[in-house]
Amino acid sequence: MISEFHFSSTPHIHFGAGKRSKLTELITSYGKKVVFVTGANAFDSSDRCQHLWQELERNFDIRRVKVSGEPSPQLVDEAVAEHHGFSADCVVALGGGSAVDAGKAIAGLLPGGGSVMEFLEGVGKGREYSGPSTPFIAVPTTAGTGGETSKNAVLSVVGEQGFKKSFRHETLVARHIILDPELTIACPAELTAACGMDALTQLLESYVSTAASPMSDSLAINGLERVRDSLLIAVEHGEDIEARADMLYAASLSGLTLANAGLGSVHGLASPLGAYFPIPHGVVCGTLLFEATQANIVAMYDRAPDHPSLEKYADVGRLLTGQGSLDSFAAREALLGILQAWSGRLKMPRLSQFGVGEEHIERVVAGSRGNSMQTNPVRLTDQEIASIVRRRL
Repeated sequence: MISEFHFSSTPHIHFGAGKRSKLTELITSYGKKVVFVTGANAFDSSDRCQHLWQELERNFDIRRVKVSGEPSPQLVDEAVAEHHGFSADCVVALGGGSAVDAGKAIAGLLPGGGSVMEFLEGVGKGREYSGPSTPFIAVPTTAGTGGETSKNAVLSVVGEQGFKKSFRHETLVARHIILDPELTIACPAELTAACGMDALTQLLESYVSTAASPMSDSLAINGLERVRDSLLIAVEHGEDIEARADMLYAASLSGLTLANAGLGSVHGLASPLGAYFPIPHGVVCGTLLFEATQANIVAMYDRAPDHPSLEKYADVGRLLTGQGSLDSFAAREALLGILQAWSGRLKMPRLSQFGVGEEHIERVVAGSRGNSMQTNPVRLTDQEIASIVRRRL
């Protein structure tokens, strides 16, 4: 019998090459006044994006917000303060995960005009957000975080006193999502690799999560199949529209699975690493995934040999290799082999390249026990978590 579960979904997804042409129609359904959130550079250098921008300028009263790097509470608060009086009919985010997260937060705060620090988990003032949010439309141009399908906006302050925390609520979910793989073609190989490894990490971690459900499992498996078939092609042959489409689809599925099943130790570590050091989120995921997966498997062999997630890891090993007849041990070893090989082939940087040293490990471990670590399939010791980081210095 299927166990009880709750699943939060996304209202409207428009998937396919050229679907960006629907944006004018979707905005018109809300009105004429638009706050438009983009990245700082990639949007301006894309012919497709510039063509779209010119069309929007002809049809709407539009204000643009540029996001450079991962979004901060300060950026969100400044945008809200500047555009609160504009009374926008909708907010559109077109860009990578940073633009989408920023747009989501700005949309949530524009009606009231307050600061995101009132509501930010763990570091804010503890107020409960209840909306309303300005209608939000998400148009991702990278295939990684899946932020377009989730209810949380991740905001960061990088540095000694840094943090990486979520502003989240059901009303922040996008009303419409446009998934147009043509918009991802201009994404460079290095960024495509990091984003793809992020999507892979989210799919794998949510599949073995302690909060997984039959529905999240089905979506995770479907996403993992797409990653298997298309990640390397999308990185090494970026003009391949089918591979780009597969990865965009898989990334959006990963947003749904993480929102409903939670994540694991990689994302537990990504929070302090991304807060204390200038490491892009996808790079953290890509560089830690093999080591963290190996640590989980070894820990379960040692302390929970009958844990159901061990068989789930084996399932993924069979899926990624296409060898359905592998026994469970061999399938898990095959999974680890693929993760290690992909990390090398995609040139995932080591943490030391971003300033992480042995002297930082204790603090990183202490900061890793947040929400994501709570759904890791096995509770790792501080020593085991430290070893994951140490092996990637």
